[in-house]
Amino acid sequence: MTMADPTRMAKRSIIDAHHHFWDPTRNYHPWLCDAEPIAFRYGDYSSLRRPYLAPDYLADADNYHVAGSVYVETEWDPAHLASETDYVAHLRSSGLPSVAVMAARLHEPDTEDLLARHAAHDFVRGIRHKPRANPSPRDTAPGGMTDPQWRRGYAHLRRYGLSFDLQTPWWHMREAADLAAAFPDIPIIVNHAGLPADRSEDALVAWAHAMANMAARENVTIKISGIGQPGHPWTAQSNRRIVLTLIDLFGVSRCMFGSNFPVDSLCGSFTDIFSGFEAITSDLTDDERDALFRTNAIHIYRIPTI
Repeated sequence: MTMADPTRMAKRSIIDAHHHFWDPTRNYHPWLCDAEPIAFRYGDYSSLRRPYLAPDYLADADNYHVAGSVYVETEWDPAHLASETDYVAHLRSSGLPSVAVMAARLHEPDTEDLLARHAAHDFVRGIRHKPRANPSPRDTAPGGMTDPQWRRGYAHLRRYGLSFDLQTPWWHMREAADLAAAFPDIPIIVNHAGLPADRSEDALVAWAHAMANMAARENVTIKISGIGQPGHPWTAQSNRRIVLTLIDLFGVSRCMFGSNFPVDSLCGSFTDIFSGFEAITSDLTDDERDALFRTNAIHIYRIPTI
């Protein structure tokens, strides 16, 4: 009897809960196409200004079996947001993505018409909009989620059975928790761990407190993704506290892992990130880890059984 070759062990099956495809040579994404770069939390993103499609993604993810994925909107031309959904419909002929989260500016007057156009595609599960946010926790002015016009747009999600992917800094989580309480039948998926960019002790304590407030709302789940740091390689050691704090606050059943590729390729390889998640969760049971890597995303995003 020969021993199994460890290099030929079965790959972990994952559902990537957050990734992007784009082709700025064919479609207009202002942040990828305009000559003037924007301020970006990871710094220089010039390497992202190129097509990134399913073959590129699968090459990056080669050490894992990608059983399905969630495409998240890509800051498409704001004048033609419905066109991105048509583009995703075309992309799905490659087998990925499984489902998608599209864009809508919820404070604009045509929000309901746009939501109807998105929801006409059976693979659309939700909407992402980054509401107006303050630049730092020291600025206590109300953010975009308090705006009555924005909330009227948000309320339309219920009619179309759409969830809401929320990307906002952790210091706006009090407003987000109030939103979750006001609309308990609209699921909220917090993106990128609440953006804990500042890793100082005081900031991490404040972040954890804010996330605990959000975790108290039963209609909220969270994506552990997008937690790279500019100028630092993605390591399990540097991100262990973030991951374990969120699992402790939300429970295994309300957390899921996402790559945020290709954006987080600025911080580490796909394997760096997912092997880091594996190392951090090594003390959990096999079923708990499978939930984080795969089955939670299936349930939360209503992905057809694969």
